[in-house]
Amino acid sequence: MVGRERDADACYGQAALATTTMNEFSSFRRIFIANRGEVAARIGRTLERLAITPVFGVSEVDRDAPWCRGREQVVLGPARAAASYLDMERVALAARESRCSALHPGWGFLAENPRFASLCEAHGVSFIGPPAHVMQRMAKKTPAKQAMAHTGLALIPGSDGVLRDAAHARAIASEVGYPVLLKAESGGGGRGMRVARSGAEIEAAYEEASAEAAAAFGDDRLYLEKLIESGRHIEVQLLGDRYGDVVHLGERDCTVQRNHQKLIEESPAGVVPRAELARTLEAACRAAAQIGYTGAGTMEFLLDADGTLRFMEMNTRLQVEHTVSEMRSGVDLVEQQIRVAAGQRLPFSQRELALSGHAIEFRINAEDPEDGFRPSPGLIARWEPPEISDEVRIDTHVEAGYVVPPFYDSLLCKLIVRGETRSEAIERSIAALEAFVCEGPATTIPMHLAILRSQAFRDGEYTTRSIPGFSPAGKGE
Repeated sequence: MVGRERDADACYGQAALATTTMNEFSSFRRIFIANRGEVAARIGRTLERLAITPVFGVSEVDRDAPWCRGREQVVLGPARAAASYLDMERVALAARESRCSALHPGWGFLAENPRFASLCEAHGVSFIGPPAHVMQRMAKKTPAKQAMAHTGLALIPGSDGVLRDAAHARAIASEVGYPVLLKAESGGGGRGMRVARSGAEIEAAYEEASAEAAAAFGDDRLYLEKLIESGRHIEVQLLGDRYGDVVHLGERDCTVQRNHQKLIEESPAGVVPRAELARTLEAACRAAAQIGYTGAGTMEFLLDADGTLRFMEMNTRLQVEHTVSEMRSGVDLVEQQIRVAAGQRLPFSQRELALSGHAIEFRINAEDPEDGFRPSPGLIARWEPPEISDEVRIDTHVEAGYVVPPFYDSLLCKLIVRGETRSEAIERSIAALEAFVCEGPATTIPMHLAILRSQAFRDGEYTTRSIPGFSPAGKGE
């Protein structure tokens, strides 16, 4: 832990960390959930366990959805996200008018929008997340990288700030060496990014990335980094309170991805040299404390060919893949977010956190991997997930008869599996995926099975550039 030192003689067990009730110490009795689907369902479960009433903000198309059926809800607007889930004023007013003292944004939609965080506070609704000024600082990649450089974290070589134009990009690229990656200053999710492998490609890459960034984020500014082509995508789960205490819940390997969209996440990341991992975990906690970070957040790194973890960005929210960290630690991160927002100290120090076993998460999407991952909305005629146990967790919002709408993210379910070793987790995951039945939309289940059965995945011989054991044409690598 970075911050105060506390007695570490006692070590919390997994059950103890996960079962504390909130109503003994929190002023929060009603919390507005400004999200949908699996996100809303996952947050709602923790709120109800803590005897806090969840109030669901929903679009018109979601008003009868399984996760909010029979529960208190406020219709925000039509199906189109811009007129419902992304309407900041409407969401903040809905939270206030439904007598909620706090709002949980989940992930996606408005979760990392500092204007929205400030708007909630202006309406007298506590935003469950970091302060708006911290979100603002970390949302812009250049200030974030500059802040991290002073805390001992290694950076990816590149521009010191935003690029003036394509000529400036060409000059920086000649210094760091090709290939390079042009990235949106306000970007995320793989948008506003282009690779240039020579000076001849710089101008087109700059124009394309800038145009895409302007359309996606309303900000056409770019910065440049050396492209690490053989890298592994590693991230660190952090948790901080208002008193300067920050802990980590270990690292996750998120290398298996497509077009910068993660498909499988696991923890621990055995590929990282132990000394480098220890140094980075400590530096990440120190960095988060120095910027005044509170709540759950994630720092993302690329592991280069030399075994150095290089800082990319910080996500100032809970991640989709937070579940693997929960499976290894026994900590309910949503509960801890609420504790922190209610002004509570973290109930454990770094030494009191025990991480055990190996956990893997699979994102099961309504997509057809054999057809370029084309979205596959429609009726789910049959839905039979594998049996849940201490080692197999299902986070979902769907059931048989649910119609997957075409308006939102295609995630149907997250399957999270734990084993004492990576090999055990892989074998248990194969059994769970083989037992999973979803009739109707095409899903990514067959792809996950192909990955798990591949020697490349089992040996850890893969990078962010390809999917081990699978190609869109359906042939293993």
